[in-house]
Amino acid sequence: MADETRNILVTGGAGYIGSHTVLELLNADFQVVVIDNLSNAFRGKGHEKPECILRVEKLANKQVIFIDCDITNKKSLNDIFQKHKFFCVIHFAALKAVGESCTIPLEYYKVNVAGTLNLLEVMREYNLKRIIYSSSATVYGVPKKLPLTEEMETGNCTNPYGKTKFMVEEILKDLCSSDKAWSVISLRYFNPVGAHQSGQIGEDPNGIPNNLMPFIAQVSVGKREFLSVYGKDYETPDGTGVRDYIHILDLASGHVKALIYQKTKNPLGFQAINLGSGNGYSVLEVINAFEKASSKKIPYKIVDRRSGDIASSYSDASLAQKLLDWVAVKNIDDMCADTWNWQQKNPNGYN
Repeated sequence: MADETRNILVTGGAGYIGSHTVLELLNADFQVVVIDNLSNAFRGKGHEKPECILRVEKLANKQVIFIDCDITNKKSLNDIFQKHKFFCVIHFAALKAVGESCTIPLEYYKVNVAGTLNLLEVMREYNLKRIIYSSSATVYGVPKKLPLTEEMETGNCTNPYGKTKFMVEEILKDLCSSDKAWSVISLRYFNPVGAHQSGQIGEDPNGIPNNLMPFIAQVSVGKREFLSVYGKDYETPDGTGVRDYIHILDLASGHVKALIYQKTKNPLGFQAINLGSGNGYSVLEVINAFEKASSKKIPYKIVDRRSGDIASSYSDASLAQKLLDWVAVKNIDDMCADTWNWQQKNPNGYN
């Protein structure tokens, strides 16, 4: 008999975090159905699957079922649940750029909030009540103190992207209060960076990167002229923003551990868990680490602060260790070396 506890639906599985997590799930012997609308993924000519999924299959030597589907289309979701039975949903599908969310907030609320409501309604209809939600440290807003723990207040968000993540967490909490059969793990990520050590899969942003590491990587291969450092007057040791960077493979393994925790312990209700390294690195420290990894000089210019940015943010990830038996094992040098390896091998990303 087929083991249904191994069947996992991954929404947004062709994205940066999704694709690395799909690889870790396959390596852990789960069977994966990926849905993605490919708004942030490259599909080569003549292929039904996006390039990153083809590469994931090659690395794992296993197949993935891929379905081109937008979570804002409830009928498409319903069709998928009619055809497939799942043990759990890992929900990544979302728009995710802080700056962009300030310019097109309606699109962010539509995809991130309304799209998630569609998914939850269809899950309820098919009596599937387990979900691992891709949340964010942005739900904490401007930190009153550091490091950030899961008990701290959420919701004082500085941008629409963060507000969508906070709103969905509130919806999930209300859902769990109304129906005690739901098992929800909300993983609050800090800053995922790096790539698979093979250099076959990594971060391939559309257009101008919104995040620090892929921008540095594109400068290193001559794709961009220089890096803009947003603000040097923050109350941090060198005046630049401090963030908790986490290697993408550590983050992906956190999802597999959360899934195993759901399988073995069957936790009910809503549980938020931080996934971070617990260390804060400034923008200039990341630049220095990347220069060391790549032996390349990274030219940069100090420019004005960006709206919605905060001075410092880093995690206390001890709850993840306690509940999931998970800790981040890779450091900033690993993150930079693997990003450089990916960027060198794929100067134009998946294209």
